[in-house]
Amino acid sequence: MTTTDTDIAVVGAGIVGVACALQLARQGRRVLLIDRQAPGHGASWGNAGHLATEQVFPIADLSILKRLPAMLLDPMGPLRLDWKYLPRALPWFSRLLLNLRQAPFQRSVAGIRALNEASLDAWQRLLASIERSHLLKADGSLLVFEHQASRQPLDALRARLQQQGVPVDCWSSDNLREAAPQLSPTLQGGLFFPRTGHFLDPYQVVGELFSAARAHGVRFVRAHVSGGRLLADGVALDSDQGLFQARQVLVSGGAHSAALTKALTGRQVPLDTERGYHLMLPGERQRLPFAVTSLERKFIMTPMADGLRLAGTVEFAGLEAPPSMQRAWQLHRLSKGLFKQDLDAEGATPWMGFRPSLPDSLPVIDRVCDGRVLLAFGHQHLGLTQAAVTAEWVGRMVERSAGVETAAYRLDRF
Repeated sequence: MTTTDTDIAVVGAGIVGVACALQLARQGRRVLLIDRQAPGHGASWGNAGHLATEQVFPIADLSILKRLPAMLLDPMGPLRLDWKYLPRALPWFSRLLLNLRQAPFQRSVAGIRALNEASLDAWQRLLASIERSHLLKADGSLLVFEHQASRQPLDALRARLQQQGVPVDCWSSDNLREAAPQLSPTLQGGLFFPRTGHFLDPYQVVGELFSAARAHGVRFVRAHVSGGRLLADGVALDSDQGLFQARQVLVSGGAHSAALTKALTGRQVPLDTERGYHLMLPGERQRLPFAVTSLERKFIMTPMADGLRLAGTVEFAGLEAPPSMQRAWQLHRLSKGLFKQDLDAEGATPWMGFRPSLPDSLPVIDRVCDGRVLLAFGHQHLGLTQAAVTAEWVGRMVERSAGVETAAYRLDRF
């Protein structure tokens, strides 16, 4: 199949790719959306559903050095590195450690913050434009702690967040009981983030955006893009469904973006994957009013239309290893003691997906190869949070308009 009447081929139909496709179609571009799966069936289907604008720090800090032995030895730990994957992961982790130096670390913080500060407003604009504002509950989120020994690190985190301009309130145990009465009275307190929120159904969000995109003329083809090359007046993409041609291509394939980026630009991107797990509890639709994260247990619980989603465990094991679903079930065990009554796990379903991560915790958002190649991938665990603002920035890049500064996210930083 050869497509010659396409302005932009978007490769990747996750939340970032679909949001970008809709944005570009609204700007008058003829858009072809391509993915090996149906829209929203990758990491976008099973993410935590948390609009995590408060998470302005990189995925790791210097404490990762102390945690490395546990990462290798504890298969149920919140952050795990599969020892069989260690040789392949070492170059990526080496880059990550270099980015923990003060100057690059601060650049990462500034880059994450710039996206996150704009994310809530961008999402509200986008959902309002398709008359689906109800899918986002901008009611804030809560980080709770259990032990007095955690109060000092919590206060230190609050101070760091305030230095970055993140709105944060200190809540007592009385505040917890008033806002979320089903939480355990043994919880000491926490931090409340008023400029955050949660999505009632992340997969439905992708579906609604995809429907709007199709209404604006976006075509979708289910195909696996195996490679590509630049043409004098555009790009050619090789796939198991034939050849696609377009004037421009947007690579937004999440954790699967590295090979196509290399084929088109010649640059090897140090992209790895955080394998994330969730456990969906259909019998717990009314347990929490907003997303709650445990400081000590390091996982999040998000109320959704279909139940309560427990998420947050991270595993580095690559794209090929089979999932370790016991990690998903471990989330239910971690929840014990956080509520007055334990969560009901009857009918629970586990899931694993791939979060695309770069060693500086920043995505690639760029326009390269004389504008023929656009890039929007590598948002790590903030893909849902940053999708709407990324779409707006991609739209401005295509128009070559002012008002967006993407220097921190350029491809040539690697």
